[in-house]
Amino acid sequence: MAINNRYDFVMLFDVENGNPNGDPDAGNMPRIDPETSFGIVTDVCIKRKIRNYVALVKEDEPGFQIYVRDGAVLNAQHELAYKNYHMKPEEKKLPKAAADAKKITGFMCENFYDIRTFGAGMTTKVNCGQVRGPVQINFARSIEPIVPQEITITRVAVTSKEDALKKEHEMGRKHIIPYALYRAEGYISANLAQKVTGFDEDDLDLFWDALMNMFEHDHSATRGKMTTRKLFVFKHKSALGCAPSHVLFERISVRNKDVSRPARCFGDYAVSVDEEGIPGSVELMSKI
Repeated sequence: MAINNRYDFVMLFDVENGNPNGDPDAGNMPRIDPETSFGIVTDVCIKRKIRNYVALVKEDEPGFQIYVRDGAVLNAQHELAYKNYHMKPEEKKLPKAAADAKKITGFMCENFYDIRTFGAGMTTKVNCGQVRGPVQINFARSIEPIVPQEITITRVAVTSKEDALKKEHEMGRKHIIPYALYRAEGYISANLAQKVTGFDEDDLDLFWDALMNMFEHDHSATRGKMTTRKLFVFKHKSALGCAPSHVLFERISVRNKDVSRPARCFGDYAVSVDEEGIPGSVELMSKI
């Protein structure tokens, strides 16, 4: 059964000596708002880590396939729905009968966790419709402006035999942020879960687990040390919600304890919650 309550959430995560989300338009430098120098991590980046975590912990488990994954051929994914109902797809079109079209789209929601969660545009050559998912995440933004650094590194191996005759090693570059704390905000719609995708309580628990643990299984030399530090969840007593999301988000504040120097660890920040400003019809649950 789909979830019955609306949720809003705030997640704090940090990076130490790493690049949380490189920008291919800027030589893979950490993404940044050029007007304010605040760091940015896209929703696509965060969703990728959630997908990877689910694929890891639910490998080969029915109902938890990942639609957007490395090497996936989307039309082949779509054909699974038509084969399941012994239908023949018509190029770029859903079945004419509304009931059949609903079956095709429903199959994709039922079998792919990320479609059930985030939705998907499946209007390719083999058309499975378009789904708006109940879970949406904003771009994450750093609490303070960041200063990306370009570090020169040495590689003792060279690329070719010709290079071996000319030099003993090659130079390379690595882009890092010494330290930054990021804040991401998101929304979970019970209305869309009930009417569209069937996102249920088990899916919700898995989503919280992914937010808390996704960085633990995503370590790399490029990303450095990344950690989820805090996860605040606002649970509404109704499906449509009991308070505007921005009012709830504003109850969570983060500040540098000593503005005279740059922060270099999570302990340099003070995180506070204005619980008196939270309506009684909304329950604040801290997952970390």
